[in-house]
Amino acid sequence: MATYREAKCKLCRREGAALYLKGERCYSSKCPFVQATGDKLPGSHKRRSSFAPGQHGQGRKKVSEYGLQLREKQKAKFIYGVLEKPFRNYYKKAEKQKGMTGENLMVMLELRLDNVIFRMGLARTRREARQIVDHKHVLVNGKCINIPSYLVKAGDVIEIREKSKSSARYKEILEATNGRLVPEWLEADSEALKGTVKAIPTRDIIDVPVDEMLIVELYSK
Repeated sequence: MATYREAKCKLCRREGAALYLKGERCYSSKCPFVQATGDKLPGSHKRRSSFAPGQHGQGRKKVSEYGLQLREKQKAKFIYGVLEKPFRNYYKKAEKQKGMTGENLMVMLELRLDNVIFRMGLARTRREARQIVDHKHVLVNGKCINIPSYLVKAGDVIEIREKSKSSARYKEILEATNGRLVPEWLEADSEALKGTVKAIPTRDIIDVPVDEMLIVELYSK
């Protein structure tokens, strides 16, 4: 499982974008990051620093073309919690599929079981979703799956196993994720801790702040 031990907010500032690594906190006025546009957070009069961490963060030099490409790859890896080797494997698979390689890559990342659990509101963060899958709490079409990288398909029914549904953990999760919007390609029943993959998502409905074309350019060298 991918583990990043640095402060999560520091990663956001380094990459220059909100990576949504701390669950609902990232969607609230408590989030310590504001994008470079300087927009105010909803319900807040404060602006947060978008500079890189450290005393020299404000004096960051102009980033090279390679640096921009590398940063986009790092952003995608951090958001989905994927390490370099499996990420490269995803790219190789995306290259062999029909269509745009970058879009294929983003769709595959979005179809990971841990991400789907997160998107359905059954986990506060993708990291927590990976733990839930690892601990054998998840059924896909009635079968226990404990592989976070498992790629779901249209029509798959995903749910928390009956034995785990009574856990206080899921009550806390549902309270935290109550206001989260479920993507249109998924259907979620929070009371039953269950959901269905209605369709394979297209890139235009995946709300992840990554320019996948820069990743393609990086790997194409």
